[in-house]
Amino acid sequence: MKTNRTFTMIKPDAVANGHIGAILDHITKAGFKIVALKYTALSAQKAGEFYAVHAERGFYADLVAFMSSGPIVAAILEKDNAIADFRALIGATDPSKAEAGTIRQLFAKSIEANAVHGSDSDENADIEGNFFFSAFERF
Repeated sequence: MKTNRTFTMIKPDAVANGHIGAILDHITKAGFKIVALKYTALSAQKAGEFYAVHAERGFYADLVAFMSSGPIVAAILEKDNAIADFRALIGATDPSKAEAGTIRQLFAKSIEANAVHGSDSDENADIEGNFFFSAFERF
């Protein structure tokens, strides 16, 4: 079932570099409505749970360490064609390959410290949103 919602997370690098406001501004100017928003931090355990799908990959330990290294901003966004439109807005995982004006091209430092996460499917958006937000925290 296709939805009009996606999940994003502003990662520790972008938070530490003071880009929360600028990234949220890009998101809202692109027509997304923020329906849930949370400033929080992931423990290593919670980061490991969130990224469990990557547990067998060589980068998993570094990813968990990075994602638990500082605060993040989690959000559920709403817009028609939310998944595809948001992935276009954030750009390629490698910021050196991201199109001009995308969030990663503007705010990411590297493929590892790439500023934001964006869900890759409706199913994952639902799973990821449920990881961070109860029904009472969505508007």
